[in-house]
This record gives sequence, C-alpha cells and structure tokens, in this order.
Amino acid sequence: MSGPGVGFEYPPQKVSWLKRDVLLFANSIGAGADELHFLYELHPKFAVFPSYPVVLTFKGDTQDVVDFYASSKAVKIPGVPDFDYKRVVDGQRKMEFLKALPTSSAGRTFESRTRVLGVYDKGRPGSVLDVQTDLVDGASGDVYTRVTTSSFFVGQGGWHGPKGPATKNFPPPKDRQPDAVLAHQTTNESAHLYRLNGDYNPLHATPEPGRKMGFGGIIIHGLYSWNTTCHLILREFGGSDPANIKEYQARFASPVRPGDKLVTRVWRTGQKQGDFEEVRFTTEVEGGKVCLSNGRALVKIAGGGSGVSSKL
Repeated sequence: MSGPGVGFEYPPQKVSWLKRDVLLFANSIGAGADELHFLYELHPKFAVFPSYPVVLTFKGDTQDVVDFYASSKAVKIPGVPDFDYKRVVDGQRKMEFLKALPTSSAGRTFESRTRVLGVYDKGRPGSVLDVQTDLVDGASGDVYTRVTTSSFFVGQGGWHGPKGPATKNFPPPKDRQPDAVLAHQTTNESAHLYRLNGDYNPLHATPEPGRKMGFGGIIIHGLYSWNTTCHLILREFGGSDPANIKEYQARFASPVRPGDKLVTRVWRTGQKQGDFEEVRFTTEVEGGKVCLSNGRALVKIAGGGSGVSSKL
C-alpha cells in the first residue's frame, strides 16, 4: 500500500527489562496468587505475561522515571503535516504473540522497530496514524511481538490526504448471552502502580492535566484496561498459560477513572485458526459506558473456559 508517509521507519529504539520488571507488570494488571508463574521468579515455569512488551516503547532501556512529555517529541514523518502530539489519543491496538519472551533481556540486545502503515485525513475531526512496532532480537533478527497501533490526532485533519480504508469491526453476537462475564476492580492507586512499568504520562498521576483536557481529573491508562482485560481472558479461557494466546486487540472507546469496576463480556465464536479459537469481547465501566470495543482474541481453550461463568 502506498500513500503519504507509508513505509517510513522510525529510528530503532533500544529496549531492555529485568525479572523485576515483568513481576511488577504482572502485579499491576491483576495476576493472582494462583498464577505464581507470573509472580514468582523461582517458579519452575516462571514466564513473562505475553502483553508485557506493549510497555517497552514507553520504558525504553531505562530503570528510572521517564519524562513523558520530553520523550513524546514527534519524529517528523515525510509528506504529512507536523501533528501536535499533545492532542493525540490512542485509537486501537492489536498485538500478535510470535515468540515467548525471555524473563530478562540481560546479555542480549533488543530493539523496538516501528514503521508507518498509513496516515489518513478524516477531515475536521482529525487524522489517523497507523504504525507497526516489532520487538526484535538485534542479534538473531527474530521478531517476538508485533503491535499495530492506530493513533487519532484530534482536530488535525483537512490536509487533503487519503481517507484510508474502512476499519474492520468484530462485533459480539447479538443473539445470545456471553460465555463469560469477568470483572476487575480498579482502585484509586491502580494507575500509580501501572505507570511504574514505564508509562509516566502525568494524565494518569495528578488531576491537573485531566482537568485541562475535560476529563475532570485523573483517568487510568487505556493500556491498563487493555492489559487487565487480556489477563482476564487468558486466565478464563487459556488457563493462564502464556502459550495459549496468539492475538489480542481492542479499540479504546471511553476513559476509565480510578475506582471504577470494569466488566468484560466474552463470546466464543467457534471460528478457529489451527488450535486457536476466536473470542470477541467488550469491556465497560459497571453502570456506565463501554471503554474497550471491537475486542477480539485468538485463544487456545483450556480448563474451564468452555462454559458460562460470572466473576462479578
């Protein structure tokens, strides 16, 4: 596919992690004491929760706090306008799990490599930037995970660029009840714990930025809800085995506030790719709006994922 900016490659970003980083991540997204393989480094099956690499583009290769605003300075993409990255929101993320991640990157060189898939002009509402980010072992060239991200630049359209393709949707079935209803209770401190993974946007730590943006105060990272839902689905349908998830995606539909209870409804479709079955899901704030829509995962069904369950 061709178009403005398509194929442009960002400078490779060195990334690294320690065992304590993957332990922190598992704790921050709700892994339970019955999942010690994610929480205890001496467990015989100690493993990285599969979606952990999604935080590495924020963390980079540092163990210290990151200046979010300074690190977010845009790289110029040839042939498209200079977008204002202070007025950008996450649209949708899809993650493909290609190889199991080592529990530490020590002694190895990993890079996050990002290229532009498309830049689309949606007129007055804004513009969409689609990128693909691969986590790559610099020595072998092996790709461990692939993340496709859609970002929406609010009010920054009208530059006569291509409109882009229609978004593919994965609506849940309307004619039957979900196969599982799963809940996750956030706390007033959930975002403060999650941000220690490397995503230090002040919007998720102190009320002032959220007030200026019209949210009324702190909101929780969209990727927090994205990751906690991934955890619930893998636990319920894949027996918490990191090998039992192949793809995972969702669209960010509305904000979540500290203390909200998240309710995820999941439907098995029966459609398979090899051993992996497609499930579709939505996540909403209890009594409120959907916060994750267009949810889809490919999961190898294990254990108790075959019947209706409710963890409310």
